[in-house]
Amino acid sequence: MNVERRRRLLIPAAATAAAALSLTTLSACSNDSAAAGNTDKFDVVASFYPMAFLAEQIGGDQVNVTSLTEPGQEPHDLEISAKQTAALQEADAVLYLKDLQPAVDDAVAQADTKTKIDAATLTELEDHGAVEHEHEGEEEHPEEEHSEEAHPEEEHPEEEEHALDPHVWLDPVKYAEIAEGVAKAFEKADPDNAAVYKKNADALVKKLDDLHTQFTDGLKTTKTKVFFTNHAAFGYLAERYGLTQEAISGLSPESEPSPARIKELQEEAKADGVTTVFYETLVSDKTAKTLADDAGLKTDVLDPIEGITDKSRGKDYISVQEANLKALQTALGAK
Repeated sequence: MNVERRRRLLIPAAATAAAALSLTTLSACSNDSAAAGNTDKFDVVASFYPMAFLAEQIGGDQVNVTSLTEPGQEPHDLEISAKQTAALQEADAVLYLKDLQPAVDDAVAQADTKTKIDAATLTELEDHGAVEHEHEGEEEHPEEEHSEEAHPEEEHPEEEEHALDPHVWLDPVKYAEIAEGVAKAFEKADPDNAAVYKKNADALVKKLDDLHTQFTDGLKTTKTKVFFTNHAAFGYLAERYGLTQEAISGLSPESEPSPARIKELQEEAKADGVTTVFYETLVSDKTAKTLADDAGLKTDVLDPIEGITDKSRGKDYISVQEANLKALQTALGAK
């Protein structure tokens, strides 16, 4: 429901329905459009789990949060249904991360939702460069400089590798910056509950600060600083804690690595003392396990926390990040 009409909903049955809806906070929009709007709370549509987590933590009992991405669904591939588009129109606010989910970007642009919150504007995004990094002693290959001209069909994938990295929520510090911005947007859109949003945001930022301390202390001394991942989701986390992410694929988990990339990683594993190839729960682990088998490495999960399922090593963002920290400590030989 729009905030302006909230006070007119005094029917007990409506309150009961709203209470029932709150139990499905982080699920996808249901067939009933009331899941995203027409409740007696501040109705927020979130694009995927990291945004939904922020909305629920900051909004508390004052918000009704629904997610456009179902638990277990790979968010990069999301397609918006007509019912979800309609739900956006009914919501008081939409919280999303531009350039992560093109279908969401298009739907939000066309929606008349009064409050549109783009998390990408609430912190600074960075270009983490190409997947394949140059290392000391490597020779340059001039013939590769003109590969774009020789293979014009590869132009788009190369642009993708050099796009701004959207996986900003995996850095607890930047995620806290986004949380503060979301809280301010909620306060402005729903001033009656501004004090609640401010208090809840402060509590969340404290949790994220504590998580940052855990990562800082836990990764301070390690045998190696290099880790292998299935796709390049951990650039911000690596940069924050002085690590080097080497991804099999690019910013999109659908990217396919070249044979040269696989060979490079096999050689680098020996040079940098890499022990583990990390994969994730929402995409195929086939390539990661093949690389690990060929290079004699272990495999483990490093979760980009794009969705929570029964396979997740935790019930929410904080607990899954703590599991990620333990996995990194083991793989990197933390002391």
